[in-house]
Amino acid sequence: MTTCTPPPETKSEKTTITTTTTETSFHGIRKNVTASELLDSKIIDKKLYEDLNTGKVTVNQVSEMDSVRKYLEGTNSIAGVYVQSTKQTMSIYEAKSKGLLTPGTSLVLLEAQAATGFVIDPVKNKKLSVEESAAQGLVGNEWKNKLLSAERAVTGYKDPYTGNTISLFQALKKDLIVKDHGIRLLEAQIATGGIIDPVYSHRVPVEVAYQRGYFDEEMNQILDDPDDDTKGFFDPNTQENLTYLQLVERCVRDPDTGLSLLVIVKKGEFYFFIDEQTKTILKAMTTTKAGGKFQGQKVSLWDLLYSKYITEERRRELVQQFKSGAITIERFMEIILTIIQQKTTTTTTTTSSMTTCTPPPETKSEKTTITTTTTETSFHGIRKNVTASELLDSKIIDKKLYEDLNTGKVTVNQVSEMDSVRKYLEGTNSIAGVYVQSTKQTMSIYEAKSKGLLTPGTSLVLLEAQAATGFVIDPVKNKKLSVEESAAQGLVGNEWKNKLLSAERAVTGYKDPYTGNTISLFQALKKDLIVKDHGIRLLEAQIATGGIIDPVYSHRVPVEVAYQRGYFDEEMNQILDDPDDDTKGFFDPNTQENLTYLQLVERCVRDPDTGLSLLVIVKKGEFYFFIDEQTKTILKAMTTTKAGGKFQGQKVSLWDLLYSKYITEERRRELVQQFKSGAITIERFMEIILTIIQQKTTTTTTTTSSMTTCTPPPETKSEKNNHYHNNHRDKLPWYQEECHR
Repeated sequence: MTTCTPPPETKSEKTTITTTTTETSFHGIRKNVTASELLDSKIIDKKLYEDLNTGKVTVNQVSEMDSVRKYLEGTNSIAGVYVQSTKQTMSIYEAKSKGLLTPGTSLVLLEAQAATGFVIDPVKNKKLSVEESAAQGLVGNEWKNKLLSAERAVTGYKDPYTGNTISLFQALKKDLIVKDHGIRLLEAQIATGGIIDPVYSHRVPVEVAYQRGYFDEEMNQILDDPDDDTKGFFDPNTQENLTYLQLVERCVRDPDTGLSLLVIVKKGEFYFFIDEQTKTILKAMTTTKAGGKFQGQKVSLWDLLYSKYITEERRRELVQQFKSGAITIERFMEIILTIIQQKTTTTTTTTSSMTTCTPPPETKSEKTTITTTTTETSFHGIRKNVTASELLDSKIIDKKLYEDLNTGKVTVNQVSEMDSVRKYLEGTNSIAGVYVQSTKQTMSIYEAKSKGLLTPGTSLVLLEAQAATGFVIDPVKNKKLSVEESAAQGLVGNEWKNKLLSAERAVTGYKDPYTGNTISLFQALKKDLIVKDHGIRLLEAQIATGGIIDPVYSHRVPVEVAYQRGYFDEEMNQILDDPDDDTKGFFDPNTQENLTYLQLVERCVRDPDTGLSLLVIVKKGEFYFFIDEQTKTILKAMTTTKAGGKFQGQKVSLWDLLYSKYITEERRRELVQQFKSGAITIERFMEIILTIIQQKTTTTTTTTSSMTTCTPPPETKSEKNNHYHNNHRDKLPWYQEECHR
């Protein structure tokens, strides 16, 4: 048999085809990055990668894409400071040397620069390594080693066990750096574009950071819900601890370089920044109608406001107008879109002439005085009757409605049922009792204390809030009682009677020891007749449930009237408008959080039979549903004029619709959870709510007695959560009728 043995050399014939290709590369943070690495990191997709390789798009074109540039270069870190009084820009280190920043604040800002790419010279608009910045005197040599250590968040740390290059997060997990320090640098990276991969020298999307072990769920939780311990940066103007992102968002942009500069204001100077609540509203308001670089994209009002199209001055002016109520959120968006349109299209603008309709001079003196003999009309106030003329003086009703009352065109009952009037006569719901989720039992605050469901401290402040807003409430029998009556009937214990009588004086009035006059809660607070914290807590509860109570006339008053009568001032408004943990006088026993009274009321459930607000008590391990502050702000910012039913023709927020009589507790919970999980958008949320209201107001035939009501002007916001069952009006108080949800 002839065997054909292949020649020996064929054994090694593993054909190696060497293809010489030039791999497309981009400028990374400290070295070049290949297109294939961008593909692996999910920064570009397969199609864009192929278009690059076939020459359909260039490296420059791809580098200029916002979605790519963010990961290659990052977004702005805090580059330096801007001294408002002198309009001078200077580096962080120079600001420290001149005493404008403390050494501690300066160091953490410079470490954040080093950990996010480069140390920055904001005057020369240069980015330097730590070595270069020290050599050029941009930073002092005394900080060089600290900054080199921070810079390793970009270039990588060396694993002492393997010798491998590891990321900032991995070094943190291996205890190679102090935890607080590491978290601060990591947060700065995320705030300026994303976590840096030190091996490939670019930032990566969050999901890639997870895959590569550069991030985990625990760290995400820490950064997603920061407290003062993890807010590693400091605003020298307000003395607040902030996250890096919050501090960046308070910066101004240098008009020439585009760099972010921390504003330094002198004592007494006005310091402009956008507070967190306003910021959340601006971020929640979105559009797809923007032009320019945003063409065809869904983008937030916040991003448009901070785009290249809006100047610093215009931004400040518009935010101040919005916060003062001069423009609505929708008008704000319209103005921004118009500015962007004007800047991105070349048009010849012709200013249209404006016709001003001046009323004829004689209307100035048309105050028709009609002398009539009438019996003064009166209404039920909190503890005594209130005359119609007092409601007029307090700006609760207007002149026309006052005259209609006196001529009999409208009745006391009709006016009393107007939301804008009832709010001041009776107030809105205070926290009436508790609802035990596990047993579905409703009980009074005092009973919950007696059964160990509430601590004595929490129970007392809730009962004091009841007393200070009108009455102590029996949520089981649906009764409102004075403190004396509630103690006599055993609704509260006698050991608390004196404390509650003291709180009740916020309704009935305090006696001025010098003049003998009846004075309000706020006036007693100013005269040191009550402890400050206690007084602030009661005042906040009054405002949260309808308004400050005038003890002389026994009804609540609008804010401007409270100012005029000396029942409130700007300093107190500031304290209540921007509460911290020291002024959050109430407590959620389920989450152990300090809250304002309004926040706690908004976490309550409504009793379906009485409409009373009940604080939910959950056992350990039970699910506790409530709407967090950020979601609440978004829901309040989303408005519509398309709702039916009692909201027909009104501008109303998604929050108010959600808490109206048309939406059940279960449906509300379900929709909020879907929205928070991302299953539905804010727009879809609104559509669903409008559909439910439409179905409930058009598919059922309701027989109600007709009632002519004089609708208050649109600016009255007291339409919230109120409705009436006319056939039960004589049997039930309004707060029982209000909310059969």
